[in-house]
Amino acid sequence: MVCSRGCDPGSRHLLQFIILLAAWEAGSGQLHYSVPEEAKHGNYVGRIAQDLGLELAELVPRLFRVVSKGHGDPLEVNLQNGILFVNSRIDREELCGRSVECSIHLEVIVDRPLQVFHVEVEVKDINDNPPVFPAAQKNLFIAESRPVDSRFPLEGASDADIGENAMLTYRLSPNEYFSLDVPTKDEQVKPLGLILRKPLDREEASELHLLLMATDGGKPELTGTVWLLITVLDANDNTPVFDRTLYKVKLPENVSIGTLVINPNASDLDEGLNGDIIYSFSSDVSPDVKSKFRIDPVTGEITVTGLIDFEESKAYKIRVEAIDKGFPPLAGHCTVLVEIVDANDNAPQLTITSLSLPVSEDALPGTVITLISVFDLDFGANGQVTCSLTPQVPFKLVSTFKNYYSLVLDSALDRERVSAYELVVTARDEGSPSLWATASVSVEVADVNDNAPAFPQPEYSVFVKENNPPGCHIFTVSAWDADAQENALVSYSLVERRVGERALSSYVSVHAESGKVYALQPLDHEELELLQFQVSARDAGVPPLGSNVTLQVFVLDENDNAPKLLAPRAGMGIGAVSELVPRSVGAGHVVTKVRAVDADSGYNAWLSYELQPAAGGMNSLFRVGLYTGEISTTRALDEVDTPRQHLLVLVKDHGEPALTATATVLVSLVESGQAAKASSRALEGNVVPDVSLMDVNAYLIVAICAVSSLLVLTLLLYTVLQCSAPPTKGSCRPSKPRLVCSSAVGSWSNSQQGQQRACSGESPPKADLMAFSPSL
Repeated sequence: MVCSRGCDPGSRHLLQFIILLAAWEAGSGQLHYSVPEEAKHGNYVGRIAQDLGLELAELVPRLFRVVSKGHGDPLEVNLQNGILFVNSRIDREELCGRSVECSIHLEVIVDRPLQVFHVEVEVKDINDNPPVFPAAQKNLFIAESRPVDSRFPLEGASDADIGENAMLTYRLSPNEYFSLDVPTKDEQVKPLGLILRKPLDREEASELHLLLMATDGGKPELTGTVWLLITVLDANDNTPVFDRTLYKVKLPENVSIGTLVINPNASDLDEGLNGDIIYSFSSDVSPDVKSKFRIDPVTGEITVTGLIDFEESKAYKIRVEAIDKGFPPLAGHCTVLVEIVDANDNAPQLTITSLSLPVSEDALPGTVITLISVFDLDFGANGQVTCSLTPQVPFKLVSTFKNYYSLVLDSALDRERVSAYELVVTARDEGSPSLWATASVSVEVADVNDNAPAFPQPEYSVFVKENNPPGCHIFTVSAWDADAQENALVSYSLVERRVGERALSSYVSVHAESGKVYALQPLDHEELELLQFQVSARDAGVPPLGSNVTLQVFVLDENDNAPKLLAPRAGMGIGAVSELVPRSVGAGHVVTKVRAVDADSGYNAWLSYELQPAAGGMNSLFRVGLYTGEISTTRALDEVDTPRQHLLVLVKDHGEPALTATATVLVSLVESGQAAKASSRALEGNVVPDVSLMDVNAYLIVAICAVSSLLVLTLLLYTVLQCSAPPTKGSCRPSKPRLVCSSAVGSWSNSQQGQQRACSGESPPKADLMAFSPSL
């Protein structure tokens, strides 16, 4: 802000506030300041942070910065107090020339969130340029015969300042011959001139020295002077006269060299040499005019000799002289004003400032991506520019101020669908024909962790043979994450739970990087038929995302259990079995039955029975059912048959390779009476025991019955509680022993799975025994 000299600080602050408020309202939200040119470094301009509504403490964290396009850094902001001050010398004439309006446009940018403000600082003119004449001395040749009131044009002074500082007043040193003719504001084209007030007399004064002074309207006033050396000439009464004092012509820019501009015409009433005219540019014409135009000395035609550029100069004022050949020569003067007409010969210029690249895929619509400024050197419609964006992308251009645009996000982004965008910004002017320029903007989309790892299918079934080696690889899980970098880095782990009395991690493990699943110990089909668990896949994003896959590991049975023999009757041992057979029995009499079970399942538990051939190759009196284990006679017994028969029964399963067990049966052939006595003795031994043992046995039986009753009640209560309770995930339940029917004869094989568990946590135990009915 600028305050006139003599105002106190209080009124200066009030004046600053009033001017700032008026500038804010007039600019529809744009800040306006003013600063005098040639202000010293550090001069106060305005409290820009306070006026923008920003806190001083947030200037540094939000990366407060000021951008001035094309003018260096004449202004700077103190980030400690938020004051805009003069940073370097500001010369208004160098910055804006003779333009009435002169401003420095600033862009204020802050981040987090991104905001852009436009600030206009008006540069006030001061009277720092004195009036300057084209030369220090002007030579005039005036014939003594010139009549009184004759006018002689002079080149006035120029002042680089504007306004009052460039309003010039002229004074001529006192003399008796000439007075100064200063044109009014309405006669700006009319040049400054001398008016002859008294006839000249060369014999009385051949030369006159006058001082012409120009004073501007600034405070303090500055002056410039030129010495006028007037040489009084004889004779040649008439001067050449142009038919017009001022010629106006419009000339398009970029016209070809040699184009005719105008042909000013002058005439002289004299005859002979005094009437012959030579045309020339005035000696005061600038070198720029001489480099672009030429005047024919005979015809007076003015033609183009250089490049005419509207952006370089919008008009040319040419002083033309017509001098006759008399002695002394007389001159007539006119002014040719050449106005340059703009052509659309400059394409728009684009400047792109990247701010928020790359763009996070979760950025909200309205986020500013880049700043774009457009500039066209042309004038009028040729300099009016509109911007467009191609192709159809989730971005749009928003006009912020005059020829400033912001590239903002228009809709949501998805890096997994499109990871980068190549945008083309086109700036097109309204000239005819229209000119345009393009600029490419690459927008990369930064990944966020918005995709969880995904498995190809939710569940896998894995089949593993039992008795596997510890640490063997049984399966590989693989999940894919659509994100990038660490957001797509997947690691695997077990979802820990209990399998019976043990932890899941004691059975299997998973490699965190490869997803390979290993069996940590040999699996036993008879103990664990189905192992169901989950593997979790999680990425390394923040926060991490994950998903699970279910593995059903079926433990396949192998023939690793040989058949086991059962006692034929309760209370008997599993060793050799002795049976008494009367000799009177006929063929097909069932002597006894061999019972056996196999802990395996399926074919591995399907048992068959074979009777080993007798010694010496004799035909056996007995045979065994292939699948029943019943031993029966093959014929009626004779007296000649050996009284003691030793039978060896081979029990074999159907596994690969088959496993076997042998049972020994001792058969004694007796007469029918002996067999009956043996049976009755056995009954007597059981029914009529020693009296001393009967009491003990009675007490023992009572105790056993009491304990058994208590045990049965406990088991019943436990069973009721188990059946009424809901099934628990991961619980292990023993499978029931099942009877495998072998034939219509009625023999059976009990495949006892006492230790078998089916642990899935979701389904009942799997039936692991199969029923077969082979034909005999």
